[in-house]
This record gives sequence, structure tokens and C-alpha cells, in this order.
Amino acid sequence: MLVLLPPSEGKAPSGRGAPLKPESLSLPGLAGARAAVLDELVELCAADEEKARQVLGLSEGLRGEVAKNAELRTAGTRTAGEIYTGVLYDALGLATLDPAARRRATASLLVFSGLWGAVRVNDRIPSYRCSMGIKLPGIGALGAHWRTAMEPALPEAAGDGMVLDLRSAAYATAWKPTAGLAGRTATVRVLHARVDPATGTEKRSVVSHFNKATKGRLVRDLLTSGARPKTPAELVETVRDLGYTVEPKPPTGGRTDRPWSLDVVVREIH
Repeated sequence: MLVLLPPSEGKAPSGRGAPLKPESLSLPGLAGARAAVLDELVELCAADEEKARQVLGLSEGLRGEVAKNAELRTAGTRTAGEIYTGVLYDALGLATLDPAARRRATASLLVFSGLWGAVRVNDRIPSYRCSMGIKLPGIGALGAHWRTAMEPALPEAAGDGMVLDLRSAAYATAWKPTAGLAGRTATVRVLHARVDPATGTEKRSVVSHFNKATKGRLVRDLLTSGARPKTPAELVETVRDLGYTVEPKPPTGGRTDRPWSLDVVVREIH
């Protein structure tokens, strides 16, 4: 099973490892698209700090991120699993997984990125700032830029397994499953269910922070369990066995060329 994750907005500092080696990154079919983004981002940030800050949508307090981008080719690196921080990654807790689960994480997790397209958690990258939602002056919208390169690369990475898509909306613009792979893809929405004391009826809502934490815990539980569901229907049963409340929404009409949608319903926020 291939699990697609969004990156974190905040990131750990670049490490003390050797500088970036683009040829070492996973999904080599993305190399050309990566080089184009890296070249323009470094040039932009090295040449005009104020313009770069505006393009990247950074506040005055984040001006230092521009200088960080200008040094991407020479900065030290860490594994992507160490670079990405935040709520989802805290709940996932890659560093505390047992050895078998960590091997599964290396094989199955794919983190989408405005700069790299997508990387495995063991790929070594520097810290950077480049969200999928920006438009670089030369390349344009990054979501559109990545779609052409992703079209063959993602099915190859998925093979004949299923895809669990946990990306946020901005990163979903970079790739959408088509044909047979769509029928082996499931997206997840986390809903907080609570009883309205005034009416006694249950109300459901999406809470951003809680949504990310639950997705991180779900991925951790899947990795720890060693389960290998091959279809969305099998995934539903697996997630239920792990103690989650899941409401599946298969494609209407029994179609096999559309993704499944899964609602994970949680009543306690933590």
C-alpha cells in the first residue's frame, strides 16, 4: 500500500549531513521537474529577497526562510522523516516505530512537496520553504507543473497495490489517480462527532488540528499492525479492526474507476 502524505509547513533545521544529491532522491522520473523548481527557487531567493518573500507568501517574521532557500544546494541534509514536523508527523512518530514498522514506513510513505514533487521518508533533503500553492514567476502554479511528471511516476510507485491518499487539497492538485488505480485509491476525512446539549442530536465537523493528528495516528497504527490491505474494502475492515469508526463511501454505481471516500468518525479530541 502506498500512503500519500502532505508535508508540514514548519520544518526542522537543515542537518549536518552531506549537501543535497538530487540524483539520490526516490522517484527518479521527477528529476527534471525537480531541477526546474530548485533552479528557479534558488535563483529567486538569492537575487531579490523582497520579491521572493512576496512570491512565497511569507510574513515579515519569516523573512529568514528566503535566505534558507538561497542556500539549498549547499545546506546540510536530514532524512525527510526528520525534516517534516508538525501535528501529523508528531502523531505518526516515525522515530519511535519498531524496526519492522520503520521498514514499512520507508517502503510505503510518500510525502508530497512543492519543491521535490514527492519524496520517501528516508530521502535526504535540506530544510526549505516552498508550498504547493505558490506560483513561481517562470514555472507558474506548482500543482500544474508537477502533474505531467507525476502522471507516470505515481502509478509506477503504487504498482498493483492500493493508495491511501491523506493529502490536503493543495497537494492533491499535483496528482489525481486515473483509470484502474483510481478504483484502488481511498481518501480519508476525519470528522469530530459531538452531541449538541441543546437538541440532543449529533453534529459532526472537521477540525484541522484534530484531523491531522488522527491521520498521523492512523498511519502509525497501520504501520505497526503490519496489515497489507489490497483494496479499499479491505482497508475499511483493517481500520475497523484497529478500533476506528469508519463510514465508507464507495463510488456510486459500483464504478471501479473512482476513488473511495472514508469518513473516520472520532468522538474524543486528543
